[in-house]
Amino acid sequence: MICIRTSRSAWNVWSRASTIAMMMALIHAALNDSQAGYAAEPATSQPASRPAEPPKPRKPFTSKAAGARLDSEPPDYVRTLSETGLPAVEDFDWLEFGLQHRSRWDYRDDDYRSDVLDNDSQFLLRSRGYIGIKKLIDPLRFGFEFQDARQFGSRFPETNRDVDEADILQLFTELYFEDALGEHEPLRFQFGRLSMDLVDRKILGRNRFRNTTNAFDGFRVRIGEPASDWEVNVLAVQPVERFSVHFDHGDDERWLYAVTGAWRKWDTLIVLEPYYFILDEDRKTPAQADREIHTLGLHVFGPIGTTGFDYDADTAFQFGDDGDRSHRAFATYGEVGYTAKHAWKPRLSFSTSYGSGDRDPNDTISGRFDRLFAPNHYRSTSDYWSWQNVINPKLRIEFRPTGKFRIDAAYGGYWLASDNDAWAVPGRRDTSGDSGNFVGQEIEICIRYQLDPRIEIETGYSYFMPGSFVKNSGPADDSDYFYVATSFRLFK
Repeated sequence: MICIRTSRSAWNVWSRASTIAMMMALIHAALNDSQAGYAAEPATSQPASRPAEPPKPRKPFTSKAAGARLDSEPPDYVRTLSETGLPAVEDFDWLEFGLQHRSRWDYRDDDYRSDVLDNDSQFLLRSRGYIGIKKLIDPLRFGFEFQDARQFGSRFPETNRDVDEADILQLFTELYFEDALGEHEPLRFQFGRLSMDLVDRKILGRNRFRNTTNAFDGFRVRIGEPASDWEVNVLAVQPVERFSVHFDHGDDERWLYAVTGAWRKWDTLIVLEPYYFILDEDRKTPAQADREIHTLGLHVFGPIGTTGFDYDADTAFQFGDDGDRSHRAFATYGEVGYTAKHAWKPRLSFSTSYGSGDRDPNDTISGRFDRLFAPNHYRSTSDYWSWQNVINPKLRIEFRPTGKFRIDAAYGGYWLASDNDAWAVPGRRDTSGDSGNFVGQEIEICIRYQLDPRIEIETGYSYFMPGSFVKNSGPADDSDYFYVATSFRLFK
């Protein structure tokens, strides 16, 4: 149970009360919704003379771990026009199109991302549009994705995590060979600006919750697809620098190279996803150190027979050079979950995450794990945590009372892996290590309601309770974060 301190201002009391009231209203509306899902089309028998349809690619087991679901390519709001049901476009199986918009209101009380624990609220708007051409002039294909991200109402200066006005998220040319390695085993060569998810998104991912999105300029070769028994990705790209009101461009001082693989033929037991990333930073100014960070890792997951249990594990080692220091770091993640055979599809999971920290800032070894280009939000609703200098056990429960309604709730504890290193996201640090290592606890809940196949309402709340490290190293108030978001997409 979350207790509200009497010393809080009337605004904070009202904020918590309204948060709980809104969530209860959503729950009440969903539970009284008579629909258990969208109406299924009535079954019809196939005429005997109709030729058999070609076999579709199988659907291998996918990870159920938090944050591991990959976005599709093209993004999931995009449809081929011939599949939309719109009149006069039934033959447009070569044109991909989609529009998506999200509006979100955030309120933060005692935000630890600020040095003085400020309060703030803001409106965040993000619009995306996609146009793609395929099949028409195969093997040559094209893709273009536009994004406009803005914020209003904040008391603080704009940052590139919230604002990226009217810019290009993707613009690429692709050579696509559909059956290069066998049926449904394509070969792709892409060149241009790209945005994607790789492996389980713990090293590189396409941001979903953050208002702006990671992108990269360069080359990508992809062999196979998510339904293939095996898949390989090869990258040589420059991370794109985001500018709030100017056009983004690739960072010519940084290159990211990667090789990732997937072996899914044994997916009833295990899926293997090895990966190797190299971040090469050659800085032009003496104030910034050159870095070369190698990340070698393995992601594995799978079901545990037919018991309803599943597992997910990821282990990564880093080595290389960080300025004048050698870089040696380690990170691991493990999750075990159980999904019950019930109409509400309840899933209970327990996970533990570890990311090494730097034990001594004055020695010759840099020990803090570098998360590279990973999204953080799935680690905590408050966005206070990354895969760096952290030990985080977490208990999560998810269920769907109806086909339109989802609830996720979690409780987690957070410790520093190294007492001498920083709590990475706020940057708070006690180099003596005397402040302890227990950072705190967080309770979080997220409710999603599918108002329409095109419209989703989402609300979330997190309550952070600081531990000994926070209390001994600076301001240590409890922290609240609440948001309401509405997402719209043009097609179902």
